Amino acid sequence: MRVEIWSDIACPWCYVGKARFEKALRDFPHRDDVEVVHRSFELDPGRAKDDIQPVITMLTKKYGMSAAQAEAGEDNLGAQAAAEGLDYRTRGRDHGSTFDMHRLLHLAKEQGRQEQLLDRLYRANFAEERSVFNDDERLVELAEAAGLDAEAVRAVLADPDAYADEVRADEREAAQLGANGVPFFVLDRKYGVSGAQPAEVFAQALTQAYGEHAPLKIVDGGEGADACGPDGCAVPQH
Repeated sequence: MRVEIWSDIACPWCYVGKARFEKALRDFPHRDDVEVVHRSFELDPGRAKDDIQPVITMLTKKYGMSAAQAEAGEDNLGAQAAAEGLDYRTRGRDHGSTFDMHRLLHLAKEQGRQEQLLDRLYRANFAEERSVFNDDERLVELAEAAGLDAEAVRAVLADPDAYADEVRADEREAAQLGANGVPFFVLDRKYGVSGAQPAEVFAQALTQAYGEHAPLKIVDGGEGADACGPDGCAVPQH
């Protein structure tokens, strides 16, 4: 069974939602049969690479809230993250374009290191002091720590077209599936789960989707019955 997760590194609920989903997956009895694929979704598509501002400033401008409201929201997110065992800096973070990070995640996917890089990027953005925005060498360090070749990463960052089509294709597909926000989880292209739901909701969705995905059960009278196959058709003997 395949679970596709559309998310953005700048999305705090994606950070929290990933932890909640993984909690449900750890307790899922068929977890070894589940393939998880991460898809790209930018909260600010087209944002210039050098357009960086403090998170609190971004929230006040984008959502029309006061600084006090923005800070209260960050405090709430910090508490939600802590409940999942995640570190979260409620003050001093910044916000910018995540396009390059998504391109690197597609490189990492090709090399089987997507999960490792995504975890590194989330932690760097939400829990560490050094910014991940407009700092290519910071991204190189994180990618290298996730098991990628530093020079291959630099080559992708130097070529703005590298994996750009893959990012845009993911985003178009999200729109076609009706996702207008993230995180967005799609289970076997049958069920969609929107938002950082509690682990119990993810567990229920996994169980339901897997039940419909399970191999076909054959009803047999005990001795089989005549049929046709690649070697021909059974010939009646009586």
